[in-house]
Amino acid sequence: MSGNGSGFGSARWVMERCDDLTRHSSRPDALERVYLSPEHSAANLAVRAWMLDAGLDTETDAAGNLWGRRAADGTPQRPGTRGEPALVLGSHLDTVPDAGRYDGMLGVVLAIAVAHRLRDVQLPFALEVVGFSDEEGTRFGKALLGSCAASGQWDAAWWDQADADGVTLREAFLQFGLAPDRVGDAARDPADLVGYLEAHIEQGPVLESARLPLGYVTSIAGARRFVLTITGEARHAGGTPFSRRRDALVAAAHLVTRIEELARATDCLATVGHLRVEPGAVNVIPGLAELTLDLRGRTDGGRDALWEQISAAGHDIAQERGVKLEVVETHRAPSTACAERLQAAVAAGIAEATGAAETLGLWSPAGHDGMAMAAVTDVGMLFLRCRDGISHHPDEHVDAEDVGVALDAFTEAVLALAREREETR
Repeated sequence: MSGNGSGFGSARWVMERCDDLTRHSSRPDALERVYLSPEHSAANLAVRAWMLDAGLDTETDAAGNLWGRRAADGTPQRPGTRGEPALVLGSHLDTVPDAGRYDGMLGVVLAIAVAHRLRDVQLPFALEVVGFSDEEGTRFGKALLGSCAASGQWDAAWWDQADADGVTLREAFLQFGLAPDRVGDAARDPADLVGYLEAHIEQGPVLESARLPLGYVTSIAGARRFVLTITGEARHAGGTPFSRRRDALVAAAHLVTRIEELARATDCLATVGHLRVEPGAVNVIPGLAELTLDLRGRTDGGRDALWEQISAAGHDIAQERGVKLEVVETHRAPSTACAERLQAAVAAGIAEATGAAETLGLWSPAGHDGMAMAAVTDVGMLFLRCRDGISHHPDEHVDAEDVGVALDAFTEAVLALAREREETR
């Protein structure tokens, strides 16, 4: 079995389909495709055609996620059919602004290629492919909307969230042709699922540093996000001596560097991604500085311990600089452990595809749809090497040879799970 070649389901086919998806963008100068947009609809239409060609029946669910399904005997079957439980393969089709062409999309197209390769193979479960509609949260500021709907975790409080144009999530549903009061229909029953497997670019440098094309994921990071507001006093830059200053920006600068120092001493990641200053005039001492903080850790305990250190440091700096610190937590997601049986299947697939005696397991600091899907089924992930670890950027790059190996490994992982299920019956 080889992922190389040029026909349907080959590595070249996968790469070409990822190229095709870049056409569905809201911007002529960059790739951007957000939830419930015309580009989302066009991408679903294109991917649906590929699913049909791979022998899958298709359906768009009540949250805009695109599903394809075949029965255990290989015949096309309507997604959501009760009876045989399904192994789900997939990823997401939405993007960040100014995106690369592989984050999410590669996993969906690889899954379709695997389904095509196994179209004549009897399996002890149904096989489904999903293109989740919103993983990034670019439009409405809430990530994992598609997989939260599929895993029965939709929160009615989200309906009033609005995009940059003031369009609410509820209004966007209606404009897309979806019924907000039917969103619960997208939820999957755990009894209908065997597991969820996702192939994804690593979005980091570990595999490249190890000179390995593939690895399996052990866990997905738990994340917390905060808005930290430092309030000082805005005064004239020329008339206020240093002894009288309560400069919010200087306090924020001290805090930003302290955050990095504390995080470097752990195995967690901490990022200040945005800083806003008021009043923002060249001749006025900043009276307010607002910054965002993104914390990620291999374990929730490690992440939370780092936050306690950062919080203490922030209050110490505030007291020392004569300013006030206020903290609002805006997001919290627990770390997600990949199921051991799915880790073993992916590792076995990698070993079979590469001939390696040992395979590399690594944790994912980035979030993925598996975090949500873990609420209804076991999850596992295959990571592909990406050049220089670059992602969320137009320079995102994977080698066709690695894609071919990934296609072999992902196919073998499905077959490993099929053998396991047969043995346990």
